[in-house]
Amino acid sequence: MATKVLVVDDSSFFRRRVSEIVNQDNDLEVVGVAVNGQEAIEMAVKLKPQVITMDIEMPVMDGITAVRKIMATNPIPILMFSSLTHDGAKATLDALDAGALDFLPKRFEDIASNKDDAIKLLQQRVKALGRRRLYKPIQRANTARSDSASSLGSARASISTKSSNVVGTAPVSSVSSIRASGKKYKALLIGTSTGGPVALQKILTAFPVNYPHPILLIQHMPAAFTPAFASRLNSLCKIEVKEAQSGDVLKPGCAYLAPGGMQLMVERSGSLGRLKVIAGNADMNYKPSVDITFASASKVFGSDVLAVVLTGMGADGREGARMLKAVGANIWAQDEASCVVYGMPQAVTAAGISTHSIALENMAEAILKETSRG
Repeated sequence: MATKVLVVDDSSFFRRRVSEIVNQDNDLEVVGVAVNGQEAIEMAVKLKPQVITMDIEMPVMDGITAVRKIMATNPIPILMFSSLTHDGAKATLDALDAGALDFLPKRFEDIASNKDDAIKLLQQRVKALGRRRLYKPIQRANTARSDSASSLGSARASISTKSSNVVGTAPVSSVSSIRASGKKYKALLIGTSTGGPVALQKILTAFPVNYPHPILLIQHMPAAFTPAFASRLNSLCKIEVKEAQSGDVLKPGCAYLAPGGMQLMVERSGSLGRLKVIAGNADMNYKPSVDITFASASKVFGSDVLAVVLTGMGADGREGARMLKAVGANIWAQDEASCVVYGMPQAVTAAGISTHSIALENMAEAILKETSRG
């Protein structure tokens, strides 16, 4: 049965274009269109779509308000369309805060250089979200900030997944079942994509100000978005979070976010190393790429790394994690049930690379238990 999609945008041209693309895939079906957020709320109840694509700026009711109301009363996976500007980045992060699960650039030429690739990616994203099942949001306190401050995912809906019967899927590890190895680490690496902004915030806001290691964050995200995302994380976390720059000398208790559109690598320098940001090959699928950062870290840190692969589409991170594991590093993955898209974690788990599959709600505690030794 085709996944039912509701398309929401005040532009008749964009509604028509998105509807055409969605309907080109036999596994997808547009069941309705709405011209503003208020119509979206009403049609979501009436048509019961499995996925909603949502514009941000609309008359009557904007997309962020509509997302918040839908997720509070009738949770449905929502894909946002956003402009690649600083204001667009902030608005998109606000939409994720409200409960949206994913986003794409509104200009198709910004999605992919090839038109057919852009169409395929949009279809893939919608189908991936169509496999999610959301339930009424659960409010969670955030101890890293005041209760009145905005927080990505504070009104996040619980996520349930269909059983995938994936060969090689590991049982979910509880925090109590993870015994600290006693290893003295030099760095924590985290790679993620779809669903990553909320996952990263949940993990990093739990870290103490004196966390003893540098942290490298590789999040698939456009160049216009990473400065705003790093700034938002920094405002919410006790540790420092910054967008990585070439020449940054790694220091404990600081998280370095890979810049969008670039590749982040580690070089030998001093006791912890320093960062190098490069453009990378034009034919690379991901900029930044988890594989590239993980691979460079394997040469600098060797076994003294904990690498974690979180929610995301595709298999980026698998080969880099394989290189890290070959030199003795520890690899963990997020479990299927708590992922927005169980792609990247599945890839390392099915390949036998990760040693633990951990629910997002337990990930921060597990990481701290394993790595808090200085």
